[in-house]
Amino acid sequence: MKKFILLTTALLAYSLSILSQQHGWQEAAPGVWHLRVGQVQPITLLDAAAVEPDQEALGRLPFPEFPLDPEKISAEIIEGKTYLRFPLERNEEIYGLGLNFKTHNQRGRILNLHMDHYGGKDNGRTHAPVPFYASTRGYGILIDAARYITVYAGTAIRVDADDPPELQDRNTDPNWSAQPYSDAVEILVPADGADVYVFGGPTMLKAVQRYNLFCGGGNLPPKWGLGFTQRVPTLYSDKDIIKEVEEFEAHDFPLDFIGVEPGWHSMAYPCTFEWDTTRFPDPEGFIQSLQDKGVRANLWMNPYISPAGILYDQIKPFSGSHTVWNGLVPDFTMEEPKTIFREHFMEHHIGLGVSGYKIDEVDGFDHWIWPDVATFPSGTTAEEMRQIYGLLFQRMSANWFREMNQRTYGLVRASNAGASSLPYVIYNDYYSHRDFITALINSSFIGVLWTPEVRSSGDAVDWLRRMQSVCFSPMAMLNAWADGTKPWSFPEVEEQVREVAQLRMRLLPYLYSTFAKYRFEGIPPFRAMQLEEGLILTSEIKYQYMMGESILVAPMFAGMETREVLLPPGRWYDFYTGELVGEEEVITITPGLDRIPLFVKDGAIVPMLKEERTRMPVKGEILSLEIRHYGKEPGVFQLYDDDGTSFNYEQGDYAWAELKVSIERNLLIPQMEVSNKEFFSYGQDPEWLFMTASK
Repeated sequence: MKKFILLTTALLAYSLSILSQQHGWQEAAPGVWHLRVGQVQPITLLDAAAVEPDQEALGRLPFPEFPLDPEKISAEIIEGKTYLRFPLERNEEIYGLGLNFKTHNQRGRILNLHMDHYGGKDNGRTHAPVPFYASTRGYGILIDAARYITVYAGTAIRVDADDPPELQDRNTDPNWSAQPYSDAVEILVPADGADVYVFGGPTMLKAVQRYNLFCGGGNLPPKWGLGFTQRVPTLYSDKDIIKEVEEFEAHDFPLDFIGVEPGWHSMAYPCTFEWDTTRFPDPEGFIQSLQDKGVRANLWMNPYISPAGILYDQIKPFSGSHTVWNGLVPDFTMEEPKTIFREHFMEHHIGLGVSGYKIDEVDGFDHWIWPDVATFPSGTTAEEMRQIYGLLFQRMSANWFREMNQRTYGLVRASNAGASSLPYVIYNDYYSHRDFITALINSSFIGVLWTPEVRSSGDAVDWLRRMQSVCFSPMAMLNAWADGTKPWSFPEVEEQVREVAQLRMRLLPYLYSTFAKYRFEGIPPFRAMQLEEGLILTSEIKYQYMMGESILVAPMFAGMETREVLLPPGRWYDFYTGELVGEEEVITITPGLDRIPLFVKDGAIVPMLKEERTRMPVKGEILSLEIRHYGKEPGVFQLYDDDGTSFNYEQGDYAWAELKVSIERNLLIPQMEVSNKEFFSYGQDPEWLFMTASK
């Protein structure tokens, strides 16, 4: 009987493998191919994110050939589990496979992609265990399965390997390795089916763009979201927060939105989502007072419903079998709890003027989040729910703001595949400055945004270095929820902190256009050097990244006086002085304390606001531009603008301005041509600065 069962299982695996080969890969979008292996799953990651591919934008990318040899791809179902195998070539590197904090190239690693709080090891348990990887050969692969996926990223060696490793004798060969060369990525999905997507290139950046566009394009934040946020101490009242805003004004420090922490709830951990009447007796008046000062409110929450809350009885029939901190866990794969939440949040928060949320505690740890034995009324398993819960809440809440024709920008602790269009930035409680930068770089491979934060420091140097990094990230966040720190907590560096904060504010035209390219072209706004085309690829490019198309950021850390910077092909110039620093080489810099090192490509055009300001602009303001040109080559920059808050840009209410520098008779000639001038909030007579030519 046992032999019969084994034979039947083997025949089933073989038949499913043949079936996949017969059906072949189907084109899901231009340059994107799909293969369904085994059974249709009840819910996938892309289902949870409610992905709508941007077919038009995908069609504008160069059309590639299928990038892999189909004969070397294997897909089988064995005893209810899906086994996948994809080929690797020698010297091929792979990036992605979750939000990793210490490593870039994932070849040679074993990862269990499992939603969790990051625990200090790149083992797959992380805030965004995205099962997508991009290869230096110019393609990407996504496994769309809401499961704990195990990836052997070039570690396992099959007996029938196409390119087996060289046989070595440990007794005599000093180069013997305990981990021989492997020619495949092998993936185990603990389900009887999975959807597999291959994204063509022909470069790694094009594959990442295609992935982001397939997931709906990148998120375009409101302009205020690119300003500064201060998250206040946990039990601050409305009066405390207004006083905090006034202190920012007194110190002439930028502030666009306030993060209101757990004390706004009448009960937190779990939450009621009702205002505490002792600390916030007039929520609408409080929010209006902030708005009168040009500041918005972002509310902290976790989605677990307290028995003390008015939503408890309504949500209970639609919640899981287990609680988190005695709070119900709503099953947001069902329409009923989504409707109940929408009505409450629209009436008590968004309708009052709340501009966004911080979605906390949807990632882990195992000892308090629902266990894998939990059940949910929809039939969604606990494992699936763990992998998608952050996605579900992001999509649900984003839809609420879209109903109001308002863009939002918030924070979340858990995300996954399909999240590129969602208006949230990942954060956590981990606090390694170096690892923050590694995560920022790695986020560019997997379609999510990650931000460092500043919440405490041992000394002024560490404080300033962290502030400098935050100013060159997707969200400029100070988090004082625990210790009440302020930007001026170290008076000896207050001026330098203000200077870099003002630089971020002034870079709005460049930064907003960079996010527009994320939205419309899928290009990550902050991206790894490995995604720079023409760069000699190596896994050892650490602690430096690109912000937009032209600015290379090389953060400094406390205790560091010098560092090396790898310059890609072409000439590169110092952002601050316009002086040449090198050309396709590794340079050693000693920048001093005051400035974060920034380098700019030859021919780059960087539009900036001419004046300093403490709030991001609002609709109707006409702003003065300072446009910088670096180097000796001609250049072009596409400057994007819209009203900065609504979704009207989707109906064509936006403007592009072509900023161009040409060379005529050895002279640099500037030009600005604007389309749709009625949606362009910048003056028509910018000040051009030729940073290098003037030297």
